[in-house]
Amino acid sequence: MADFIKNIIGGSKSPDTPVQSADSDFADFADAPSPAPVPFETVPGGANLAAPTDRPYTKWYNIHERYSLSEFRAEGIILVVIVFIFTLHYVGTKLNRAKARAWIKAHAPVLTSEFAVVGFSGTPEQDPEKLLKAKSLFEYATYATGRQNVAFMDVKLSLKKRFNPVMTFLETALSFFFDSFGAPEDSAELVLYPFDGKEAQIVPAMPGATELRSKDSKSSFDGFVWAIVNKDKMKQLREERYDLSITFTKDNKKLPVWATVMSESAEVTETLLTNELASAIEKAGDLLDYIIITDQPVDKPKKMDETIPRKRLYLRYRLPSSNDYDNLAPLLSYFVRISDHLVSSAHFRPEILRKIKAVRDENINQIQKAAEEEKAEERQAERDRARKAKRDAELNALDAKAQKKYLEKEREKGLRKSAKRQTVRA
Repeated sequence: MADFIKNIIGGSKSPDTPVQSADSDFADFADAPSPAPVPFETVPGGANLAAPTDRPYTKWYNIHERYSLSEFRAEGIILVVIVFIFTLHYVGTKLNRAKARAWIKAHAPVLTSEFAVVGFSGTPEQDPEKLLKAKSLFEYATYATGRQNVAFMDVKLSLKKRFNPVMTFLETALSFFFDSFGAPEDSAELVLYPFDGKEAQIVPAMPGATELRSKDSKSSFDGFVWAIVNKDKMKQLREERYDLSITFTKDNKKLPVWATVMSESAEVTETLLTNELASAIEKAGDLLDYIIITDQPVDKPKKMDETIPRKRLYLRYRLPSSNDYDNLAPLLSYFVRISDHLVSSAHFRPEILRKIKAVRDENINQIQKAAEEEKAEERQAERDRARKAKRDAELNALDAKAQKKYLEKEREKGLRKSAKRQTVRA
């Protein structure tokens, strides 16, 4: 108690030596001296690291001496492949464009002389190259209108994919093993749509145009299917086109040996196969694939709306590799003018028309029968759904005992029907 009072009033003094801590874990460090800074010393044989100095020049900073071309071999191969692909793409595109230009330059005089407007500009164009439009790198198209007996004509050029040799090689290889894959080829396909007496519906009315139209300017003609095809394409066309499947094939002495006639009537052939057409086909050679005059659809009709006759004229031929169209230009010229021959001569005897109409009526009857069967199935399905809904409603209205009795009665009824069917079959 006396010591406590002395501490309060300051009567006692602190001892000169520090009191030892009860924690003995750090006793070994109690008397350790404080660390002193170590003076900086220069590195022997080197520069002072504390201050910048002039480093001697070394080849480490020359990138051409640091690396060699062998280290970039993979990048070089990739770059060469990219340049090669782009070169093929550029050259192939240029070749296709040159081939399309050669075709339009050779046929522009015929098109511009037969039609008032050629091309998609809607105005007469003098530059042949502007008459053609590129739809893709291998497809080109043009359009022609403004001619008597012809509403308009579409032209499509389908060229080889020269910008993609790999795809061309694969298509060529597949054509050897599968008939469904055609070999790549350059071709021109023309589709001509005649007025067929519908000028008033197609051509917009203009003041004074009615007076200018003659009463005898009807452009209608009888409907039929007639074609001249290359024998190499005959089987494929008969399988792919419904309109040609209803014709019969017969050779004609006016045609070369590689061509044949597909017609619905011999009288139609006598009317359409003129000496001028035969001469144009002979000049064109076996590059011609087909000339088709038809009023039936390409695909087999499955609905009544698809059986409505729509008259069209088709011409397809392969393009020569030499880009020489002197032998093909007469064929195109006659194809455009064949609509005039149809209007003036394609009017046949009633017996011929009844024979042609019989084939179409047979197909229409098949479509009607299929449509009636489909409607009958729909009505039966509707009755089955109504009967099932009525049964479910009656079954839900009963209690458990009545439901069991109802199901047993239904099962017995089904067994009696099955037994009756077996008895009838026996």
